[in-house]
Amino acid sequence: MAFQFNFNIESHLDNELTPPGERDLTLESSKESPASKRQREEEQDRKHVAEEFGLAPAHPWEGNSVGNTDAQRHASSLLNAADSSKHLEPRENPSCVGVAKEHPVPADVKKVLDNKVMERVPGLRNINLPVVKTVLLRESFPGDNIISESFSSHSDLISGVYEGGLKIWECTYDLLAYFTKAKVTFAGKKVLDLGCGAGLLGITAWKRGAREVHFQDYNEMVIDEVTLPNVAASCPLQDEENDTEEPDVQRCRNSRVAQELGKCRFFSGEWSEFCKLVLCSEEGFGKYDLILTSETIYNPDYYRTLHQTFLRLLGKDGRVLLASKAHYFGVGGGVHLFQRFVEERNIFETRTLEIIDEGLKRFLIELTFKCPN
Repeated sequence: MAFQFNFNIESHLDNELTPPGERDLTLESSKESPASKRQREEEQDRKHVAEEFGLAPAHPWEGNSVGNTDAQRHASSLLNAADSSKHLEPRENPSCVGVAKEHPVPADVKKVLDNKVMERVPGLRNINLPVVKTVLLRESFPGDNIISESFSSHSDLISGVYEGGLKIWECTYDLLAYFTKAKVTFAGKKVLDLGCGAGLLGITAWKRGAREVHFQDYNEMVIDEVTLPNVAASCPLQDEENDTEEPDVQRCRNSRVAQELGKCRFFSGEWSEFCKLVLCSEEGFGKYDLILTSETIYNPDYYRTLHQTFLRLLGKDGRVLLASKAHYFGVGGGVHLFQRFVEERNIFETRTLEIIDEGLKRFLIELTFKCPN
């Protein structure tokens, strides 16, 4: 039996000398310590809450700089509670950070549907995912072949490599059903489908009148091969196409398709990188009225980043609709652990919307800012 050991011996230490100048010679670390990083992130959270609730940008955060109105006092209490929990701090995630990018909609939308096999899911059209996996397993794809890694490891989740976007998870259907039962209103709203995978949640919002819908998934291959084709196939105007159309009619219809798809934007990458990208992508970025996310709390290591994503991207009067299993065996996450994490930070209020007891117990929960009345 042969054994292989892989060692990575750094050619230099992490510490480097600061050139001597007027100050004494000092040693400085080239890497930020976990404690310093956590302190910096907490300070960013507090600053964001202050901006969100219209407080003066005082620093340091002292009570006498806040003012005396009820709204200010409430927001000040959020600042002081932004990191009240030390018990559920997730472990440092050693995985590489997935750089975020935006995926433009092709000028010829029909091309994204070439060689795609479609199937029906409740009320929607969807790319047949087993066929996509089979095709991608045979063909080379830019970057790491996450499909072969998924098959070889017999897992739909490989942390930092593949986060399950080529599967429609059970709780997605729970949230889709809730949209109808609760008569969720999307008209005129800006919506984010976070960890979108096939994009069924965002597509539903788009078809029901959302003003703008953004789709985000960790893997760029999922966006290109599944999400974007699903959105293109779901455009009602696609069904109007026929072989006898006059060229002028076809051009007009294609223009209307492009206009409808112009309401959608597509992003890949890790959540913190995605936040940076969208917040810097346009002047005065308009925050989301509604964030939809399904089965994204399976790993406690991601809770802080997810919480910060909600904090930075959700509008003051917005809400998050989140679907999850009660517990994810083998990974450790679940609804109750995540709710504790959120509640101990005291920035969002959580409310259970529905409990589904069929099979593995599942929950639909809502998150909203703890705004003053």
